[in-house]
Amino acid sequence: MWSIQDIARAAGTTSRTLRHYDAIGLLPPSRVGSNGYRYYDSDALVRLQLILLLRSLGLALPAIASVLDGSRDNVAALSEHLALLEQERDRIGRQIDSVRTTLKKLEGGEPLVAEEVFDGFDHTAYAEEVTSRWGASAYQHGDRWWRSLSASEKQAHQSEQASIAAAFGAARAAGLAADSALVQAIVARLHAWLRPAVKTVSRGYFVGLGRLYVDDPRYGGYDSAHGDGTAEFIRDAMKSYAEGNLAV
Repeated sequence: MWSIQDIARAAGTTSRTLRHYDAIGLLPPSRVGSNGYRYYDSDALVRLQLILLLRSLGLALPAIASVLDGSRDNVAALSEHLALLEQERDRIGRQIDSVRTTLKKLEGGEPLVAEEVFDGFDHTAYAEEVTSRWGASAYQHGDRWWRSLSASEKQAHQSEQASIAAAFGAARAAGLAADSALVQAIVARLHAWLRPAVKTVSRGYFVGLGRLYVDDPRYGGYDSAHGDGTAEFIRDAMKSYAEGNLAV
């Protein structure tokens, strides 16, 4: 048995979140002590892992409850979600190879091939997720904007994203505070980078996007590429910028 504090710490979540999951029947504790403390066994750990995986894929809590209630076989459920994560890993791997190829060709003065430049960058793969999180109009707006760009404009947009990510990593490595003027200038670049594709970059949208850097495993590359803690650093910097500059 593990205590609620132990589980929260290991899963990177909070005791408050676990208590909420209990309140809505999504993750009841395996045992409640005479002192009222919640304890969780190995089955509960597996269920929590599934919950976090499904959350990272953009499912709302009621939908997660429905999925878990329909799957009593933890091994089968984990196998399905492992397959989804492996698909996403493969897509990210293609993106990495694409960027490496582009850099190599740019450095060597070689002509670019559009199919190589954009391998792994299928924005339509996120249609359902964007629609679920921010509405159909948000996806349609971003889709129209992306399709309107030329190949060179798409490349420039992706290059700016890579440059911003590198700047965040360097700032964190230098020990700068997330709310410092230099870091906030980097966040301003990120905000400007988003604006053409996003209909309205509200405070809530920007803060929510910042949380994805920590909560969504697809953003894990920031830590591996730029050092542990970079994702949390970006999240905190975006929250500070949003609170000081963006309307609700």
